[in-house]
Amino acid sequence: MSSPAGAVPAVAHPAATAAAPSPPATIRLTVNGVVHTVQAPPDTPLLYVLRDDLALQGPRFGCGLGQCGACTVHLGGAAVRSCTIPVAAAASQPITTLEGLGTTGRLHPVQQAFIDEQAMQCGYCVNGWIMTTAALLARTPNPSNAEVRSALAGLICRCGAHMRMLRAVRRAAQSRG
Repeated sequence: MSSPAGAVPAVAHPAATAAAPSPPATIRLTVNGVVHTVQAPPDTPLLYVLRDDLALQGPRFGCGLGQCGACTVHLGGAAVRSCTIPVAAAASQPITTLEGLGTTGRLHPVQQAFIDEQAMQCGYCVNGWIMTTAALLARTPNPSNAEVRSALAGLICRCGAHMRMLRAVRRAAQSRG
């Protein structure tokens, strides 16, 4: 049977042609020093497990493409974008989120510096800035301005608090030295 003149041919919906999701697996994660066992498809983004299964609110969903940094966590000590890391790939390394960086009674120097410099406005992106800064200062305790700008280059703040954030990085570096 032919289509009427001017009719648009039927196209399969993208979901109908996508690969079937992976079946859930038992995955052990060490998050903020605590071992957790979760049931999730191995290719599930780590961010989803952290927020949905472990109820952690530090890492945030921003772009889902690893471009904004709101979802940044430390994986084996390195700052990574948790929205692009499959949960199964993270199972072999310790994970630290904003909640595990410091405690209520003893904030991490970077957390304290961001508070002291009022280095946020809406606060949505601040997780990425703090976690990236903490990883930078762990490997380079007294970074140059060029090193700071390079490390933070991939982070996005739509509120325009960048200058206060850079001051907070400098303050944190000074407090550690």
